[in-house]
Amino acid sequence: MFLTLANMGFVIKINEYSKTPKYKQIINSIISGVEKEQLSAGDQLPSVNSLLIKFDISRDTIVKAYEHLKEIGIIDSIPGKGYYVKSTNFRQKAKVFLLFNKLSVHKKIIYDAFTHTLGDQAAIDFFIYNSDFRLFKNLILDHKDDNYTHFVIIPHFLEGGEFASEFINQLPKHKLIILDRKVEGITGDYAAVYQDFEEDIYRVLVEAVGLLEKYGKIKLIFPPYSYHPQEIVAGFERFCTEYAFRYSVVNDISIEPIQENEVYINLMEDDLVTLIKRVKGMGLKVGREVGIISYNETPLKEILLDGITIISTDFQQLGETAARLILENEKAHIANPFHLVVRNSL
Repeated sequence: MFLTLANMGFVIKINEYSKTPKYKQIINSIISGVEKEQLSAGDQLPSVNSLLIKFDISRDTIVKAYEHLKEIGIIDSIPGKGYYVKSTNFRQKAKVFLLFNKLSVHKKIIYDAFTHTLGDQAAIDFFIYNSDFRLFKNLILDHKDDNYTHFVIIPHFLEGGEFASEFINQLPKHKLIILDRKVEGITGDYAAVYQDFEEDIYRVLVEAVGLLEKYGKIKLIFPPYSYHPQEIVAGFERFCTEYAFRYSVVNDISIEPIQENEVYINLMEDDLVTLIKRVKGMGLKVGREVGIISYNETPLKEILLDGITIISTDFQQLGETAARLILENEKAHIANPFHLVVRNSL
């Protein structure tokens, strides 16, 4: 059979709203067509030129997809005649709906570790909802009945998150993996790789108590309009109360009075920049007169101000563990490691 422009839409599909690269969407479409027996050995595929015109994508994108399919033995090519299906024996173990709230430096680490660990054992459709609950809800409702083997979701919202379980519960629980943050109200037997936000911050602050004692007050910078869990505040306040530290929760670091003998814990990267500018502008010495602890490791924090102390989960391990749950078909709930790295800023 020759897959013409008229009927190739039943096999090759490009979703403009998906964050999955278009070349991977072509790969996934053809593999899916083989698995659904829409394609048979010997079937000729559309030419590069016809796909270029149909989907308005680059030649390099199409060639990259076809060459990958050749490498894994699904298709082959004949000079002057084009590409055709070589084998239908290939079977992927998983087709994953992957939903992130945003693509930050840390989320990219999770994504890269997740996709690298899965390798060619899964097709991944990747979506981002920008921490917007309405978009999250619509993506769940639009895809909950699709032919996915797994739904992997990071649930962080600016607002509306209290209703998340209502829509997550519409997904088949044996296919569900929750990442980074647990959601109350999800029922059934599902998998999760998560941070224990309250216990994590409490534990690492206990670990750092000897260094914190040289400061008179601890301030947590926690913007009111944030996707970060309130459990962080609870763990922070529990530590300060139990260890008799003066403390406060700061909503806006740009207007907060900064004084000597204080230590600041920041969550947002923008707040870290604002804090450092203000501290330097006042002529205070970081690590001696003012302390800084920053959430989430990045390479820049290793060298900024001769090293910013961080408290961070292991994002690479989070992605790898989620992938292993898929490959091993497990339904475990796994707390991801969280650690303190002391540098000169404390």
